[in-house]
Amino acid sequence: MRVALVQMTSTDDLSENLESARRAVDEAAAGGAEFIALPENFAFLRREGNPIPCAQGLDGEIVESVRELARRHRVPILAGTFAEAIEGDQRVYNTSALISETGEIAAVYRKIHLFDVDLGASGGVFRESAFTAPGEAVVVAQAAFGKLGLSVCYDVRFPELYRELAARGAEWIAVPSAFAPATGKAHWEILLRARAIENQAFVLAPAQCGQHSPDRASHGHSLIVDPWGRILAEAGDEPAVLVADCDPGELERVRASLPALRHRKL
Repeated sequence: MRVALVQMTSTDDLSENLESARRAVDEAAAGGAEFIALPENFAFLRREGNPIPCAQGLDGEIVESVRELARRHRVPILAGTFAEAIEGDQRVYNTSALISETGEIAAVYRKIHLFDVDLGASGGVFRESAFTAPGEAVVVAQAAFGKLGLSVCYDVRFPELYRELAARGAEWIAVPSAFAPATGKAHWEILLRARAIENQAFVLAPAQCGQHSPDRASHGHSLIVDPWGRILAEAGDEPAVLVADCDPGELERVRASLPALRHRKL
């Protein structure tokens, strides 16, 4: 199965970001992609802890733009994440939506673990919870190509979430992200490969990259990892469409030859 990840340098210009995403999706579809994933905050990105003026519902412009692309190309698309408005709450959810090849909303996941960290002078302070509410539900979606476990960025540091995704049958795991440069350089690849190995699943991690604003940058290096932990494709530091052919038979071979998921005791 041919998978495409869109790596972006999103800003606080909603229209420009949506146009960049559209061009990238068009390119991925023209290259034969059977599944396309956008990164975290693909439509709007400003530093965590600041208000988000374009928060909207699942029926808003952001999700509708992805639904239209999915219908046009007849390919399922993961709408990385966007700021989902919460009725009666000034906060938003950081929401990932899986759109089917017919343009229907197939699944919705709201980021559970929020990025509240102090990385010091070299990495900065982040307070995602200042304007973002945590989700609560673990989500495994049934897609045309198999069962897809949904997660977002900072979630990758919590292996218990991914073990639960695997226990619910996930064969593919999506991790749309906007990883900070300091943590990305040290931990990004290691964490993603670990989640793939532990859960014997394909890990698809479309990322933000580059300088978004004077006080915000992202690590980039979107990754596609197979169930053995091998990197099938990796992007660099610039916007890109990353493509890899993933063999579902490899997942079956790995799980049959090293049945760690069946050997689990706890």
